[in-house]
Amino acid sequence: MRISSKLPISDVQKTFSSTFPFLKIEFFKSNGMRPLLPGDHNIAEAQKKITEGSIEIVGEMKVRELEQALDKLFPLHAQVFRRSGNIWLETTMTDDWTLAQQNEHGREISASDNKKDAIKDDYDLSRDND
Repeated sequence: MRISSKLPISDVQKTFSSTFPFLKIEFFKSNGMRPLLPGDHNIAEAQKKITEGSIEIVGEMKVRELEQALDKLFPLHAQVFRRSGNIWLETTMTDDWTLAQQNEHGREISASDNKKDAIKDDYDLSRDND
């Protein structure tokens, strides 16, 4: 996946979500979590210093590694969210899980017949943590 300063954030989000359909990535203006950058902004609008580069995003990459790589290379503050039924949860407590683990867990939780139990189980942080 190549990220350039002219690329709209929505394009980055669509590419990420097409690879990991039960995850989404959001971008923020500063190290804090607010305000959220809208999808029609380009990467340059999110950067303090405009830089070019690329990051290879693979399923074996941990969430923490992706967020840190975006921050170091661009710097671009990002947060990955996992789908849990009809809601999106920050992956902050499970940042050591790989993107593939996060995506699979989101698929399992979202496909569960009993949504209340599934969402309750989504907070089991020791699950699938190798």
